[in-house]
Amino acid sequence: MKRSQAERRLRDLRAELRHHDYLYHVKDRPEISDEAYDALFAELRAVEAAFPDLVTPDSPTQRVGGAVFDRFPTVPHAAPMLSLDSDRDEAAVRRFDARLRKELGDAGVQYVLEPKLDGASVELVYEDGALVRAATRGDGVNGEGITENVRTIPSVPLRLDPRGPAVGFVALRGEVIMRLSGFEQLNERLLEQGGEPFANPRNAAAGSLRQLDPTITAQRPLDLYVYDVLAARGVSFASHDAMLTAIRTWGFPVSELIRSGRTADDIVAYHAGLLARRDDLDFEIDGVVIKLDDVAARDRLGVTARHPRWAYAFKFPPRKEVTRVLKIIASVGRTGVVTPVAMMRPVELGGVTVSRATLHNREEVARKDIREGDLVRVQRAGDVIPQVVERIEESDRRRGPRFRLPDTCPSCGTGLIERGPFTVCPNGFRCQAQLAGRIQHFASRHALDIQGLGEESSKLLVAEGLVTRLDQLFDLTEQDLLPLEGFAEKSAANLIAAIQGAADVDVARLLLGLGIPEVGVAVARALAAHFGTLVALRAADEAALEAVEGVGPKMAEQIRAFFRDARNAEALDRLVAKVRLREAPRAASAGSALAGRTFVFTGGLAALSRDEAEALVGAHGGRTVSAVSKKTDYVVAGTDPGSKLAKAERLGVPVLDETGFLALLREHGIRA
Repeated sequence: MKRSQAERRLRDLRAELRHHDYLYHVKDRPEISDEAYDALFAELRAVEAAFPDLVTPDSPTQRVGGAVFDRFPTVPHAAPMLSLDSDRDEAAVRRFDARLRKELGDAGVQYVLEPKLDGASVELVYEDGALVRAATRGDGVNGEGITENVRTIPSVPLRLDPRGPAVGFVALRGEVIMRLSGFEQLNERLLEQGGEPFANPRNAAAGSLRQLDPTITAQRPLDLYVYDVLAARGVSFASHDAMLTAIRTWGFPVSELIRSGRTADDIVAYHAGLLARRDDLDFEIDGVVIKLDDVAARDRLGVTARHPRWAYAFKFPPRKEVTRVLKIIASVGRTGVVTPVAMMRPVELGGVTVSRATLHNREEVARKDIREGDLVRVQRAGDVIPQVVERIEESDRRRGPRFRLPDTCPSCGTGLIERGPFTVCPNGFRCQAQLAGRIQHFASRHALDIQGLGEESSKLLVAEGLVTRLDQLFDLTEQDLLPLEGFAEKSAANLIAAIQGAADVDVARLLLGLGIPEVGVAVARALAAHFGTLVALRAADEAALEAVEGVGPKMAEQIRAFFRDARNAEALDRLVAKVRLREAPRAASAGSALAGRTFVFTGGLAALSRDEAEALVGAHGGRTVSAVSKKTDYVVAGTDPGSKLAKAERLGVPVLDETGFLALLREHGIRA
């Protein structure tokens, strides 16, 4: 075959195979037999083998897994992947509807109603029609790059169907799910191979997407449904319905359960209908999503820091089943809270077998009077965490003794203390159970981000006596890890390198990693920016802490108590001696360089990470927000900017590229 003939034949074969992939995986309406499809695929492989330089990334042969990764890259989303405000209460949904009608008028309210799929949310980015990037939702602003894994999913088009709208760039949001039938088969296979089964289809989907070896993902029965355009260049949509039509014509699966509605009664009826069908579906849903159809009206309503104001999730009630409590144990968490946990006769809740459920705290156990041997009703809270709802009376059965938590910690033997309804081990970092949990939290992504140091390895390090204090993490060597189960030369070397790399840490990340009660990512950054140094923060009284934005009296009391505790202070002193702490610039006063100015960031930055850029703005009196409005002072547009850039241009908001942003900082004497 001549090269020109090969080019034509490859083009025809790829187009034909894409067409049949779409009919089989998206429409469930194959036109040819498996044998005929296999013959076309074999011919494509043969021609590509003869002309390897003609192989393209979007060829159907490229769905198989590629190279194994050491870790996933962090990538910025083209536009924020926001979460949804939600409730199970019909009255809350009616209030949402009433608010929209008050702001838009009855004529402006038309809804698109969708099933709330229970899977793993992903972003798919296409340039010039080809899939170039896929990422997990992550924190909504940045996600993990999982492109090679997503490419293995049969229902994901590697190239947009040209019959859809022509677009140079488009970022889409969808849900990767695992059907219940495929989930059961996967767990059976894992058990046969001596592996650990997944707890539920959502975990199975998310875990399959985060395999460092794409060939493993390729073996998992994953499907995709796409339901939103996050950002696009070259095309716009007047309505969500038009957006879904475009998504379909590009070749993506779109749920056939989507309907339209105009009133709150329509929403309630749709919710009731799907709830009645829930157990008959081959995939998990945990509610319905209500979206305003009119895109211009959405822009007028805007978004909060976390949720769009024009969408709402009407959740289903949690699933409930009856089982018997076999034993009640005391479980110690990383913060020292000792939680009573019911070990139960295994019961299936929504397709998932559960055998343990939380009893929350000693007051809850006493109020419900749950005892070993009791028959109880259990539910999955949010369809994830099992909990005991109530005891079922059995008049002919003699009950066991009342349960009470032990007087001493089941992990370290320290005397337990009471804090409100909670029972707490005060031994902090010296308690083995707390230490394992603290190590896992310390290594988490927004803290020190130590790849490879998860729950199992944290427990192993503590159980083997290699880490008895948090600071001893930084003393570990490859020789310490090699004898441990699950570690080989490469994995041991990788973990030690990750730990040593994390020793160079800024104050905000360290604060988050310490697991101080009430302190999350935003508060850790605010504390670091306000006090500048760990020394200053440790010396602060409650009044000084309350001066920090986002810190109230209760939080200030918790932070002060943490640093005042002698055991915590000793552990922190040891830890600080082992790390290279980068102090934060003090937060600026109202008269500082960027005081009163509001910034919105979109796209990726090269010289700085998004976190670093936002921290610089905040440290010098400025403010960063997620949504563009007429009050925005600057939009900073990096690579692959999303819809925020177009909105800024439409509103006349000044736009800076990264060079311009850095120049602005220099003009105000700020060193990046």
